[in-house]
Amino acid sequence: MTDRPNEPTAGMDPRVGLAAERTLLAWVRTGLAMMGFGFVVAKFGMFLHEVAAIQNATPRPVSGLSLWIGGTLVVLGVVVNVTAVIQHLDLLRRLRRGEPYRPSVWSLGVVVTLLLAVVGMMMTAYLIASSS
Repeated sequence: MTDRPNEPTAGMDPRVGLAAERTLLAWVRTGLAMMGFGFVVAKFGMFLHEVAAIQNATPRPVSGLSLWIGGTLVVLGVVVNVTAVIQHLDLLRRLRRGEPYRPSVWSLGVVVTLLLAVVGMMMTAYLIASSS
């Protein structure tokens, strides 16, 4: 930390606010991607059912798991976007008060990564079960 009076502090530096804005937009893209992918996963079970009908094959009974996994991804995408906005507003408030940025061990990135790993394992189990 310097003692120069004309040097901006972290809370006054416009780059800090702009970086926070870019981070928020990155989380919005992540949430939207999760929602879009969830929609595709939810419709995948119906797609397989329709393909079997077109090929005159006996369609497998629909388990509904793809709908649940896809719906979970859509809901997680919404939660990610709402949480990102809350964290962004909280960060801006703290920066205005002059408090330093201290990331939590359980950041949004860590939590989303772990949740996506669980959903990925569920999707893998579903694909293995549906292929046999």
